[in-house]
Amino acid sequence: MDEVRIGIIGSGFMGRTHAEAFAKYTRGGRLVGVYGGSRSEELARDYSMNVEQSLTSLLERSDVDAVLITTPQNVHVEQVIEAARHRKHVLLEKPMGVTLEECRAMNNACKDAGVNLMVGFTQRYRRGNIEAKKIIDSEQIGRIRMIRETMIVVDGSNAYPAWQRKGENRGTLLGYGVHSIDRIRWFTGNEVQSVMAHCVSPEGVEAEYSTMLFLRLTHDQSASLLCDMECPAPGFPNSGFHSWIIGDRGIIDLDAYGELRVGINGTWEQVFRQAPIDWQKEGKFAPARMQSYQDQNQEFIDSILEQRQPAVTGLDGEKAVEVALAAYESSQLQRSVTLPLAV
Repeated sequence: MDEVRIGIIGSGFMGRTHAEAFAKYTRGGRLVGVYGGSRSEELARDYSMNVEQSLTSLLERSDVDAVLITTPQNVHVEQVIEAARHRKHVLLEKPMGVTLEECRAMNNACKDAGVNLMVGFTQRYRRGNIEAKKIIDSEQIGRIRMIRETMIVVDGSNAYPAWQRKGENRGTLLGYGVHSIDRIRWFTGNEVQSVMAHCVSPEGVEAEYSTMLFLRLTHDQSASLLCDMECPAPGFPNSGFHSWIIGDRGIIDLDAYGELRVGINGTWEQVFRQAPIDWQKEGKFAPARMQSYQDQNQEFIDSILEQRQPAVTGLDGEKAVEVALAAYESSQLQRSVTLPLAV
């Protein structure tokens, strides 16, 4: 195989984002068809794809090697399992699913079918995060002791799709905060042992919209996460994906969409600064935004062509979902919850 032919399941904002990434920012992949959503015909026209009327018809196409799934998380399990049954590789938008049983079923189906399952954690591909990971792995700041993460979206309750408000999709910690959960796992290289959390929902909304989360990890590390989608304007500066990392020899101040600074021997040094995303002039496909999708989707293509596992696997997706579900359980029970969760 010298080319990966791709079908898209879901035609919303993320479906279009990935279509743009595959069509204009990657090599070795080609868009073929799309199924699902009210905007499928428009997406197909804009990216020279065929529109399919059913999931089965898309998956039965002999010219589709892999699928991108960008639908709400409550339908991921049936779509991934069906894709695996048709021997199609899968790039799955986070979160992986809404239960641990679903995540394991998807992982097992793809493993049994011999196809790749990659979960879309684009924070691993933002350049500032990559540079921070290099610093951590080189032990410049020593062993990580603590991490403080913030993921705050100003007026986020109005920024996200209506389906995210439904209880069947659980909430925004699962829907979006899993990015930060995965970043903590990735930075430390360790697993979460216990979770303590308080989750709240706006009046009249089924899903959780704000969570304060405390994580205890292996090797005596700890992390906190403030995931808030209800913050009023003007919001706090540099709080979208911000991390303070405390090592035993140095510290890191990381804004995933801005500046990366390292503090060693009492002095700050700027290591990296991302170009700002100009939403007004460049729109939703601003190169600074698309960079992480470009690199992530290229990794997906390369993993198939090179017949290897992708850098981010279904297990990574499962672990992040497990932590989010433990947070919901902790909030409900008003106590700490130990991992792994019982299935």
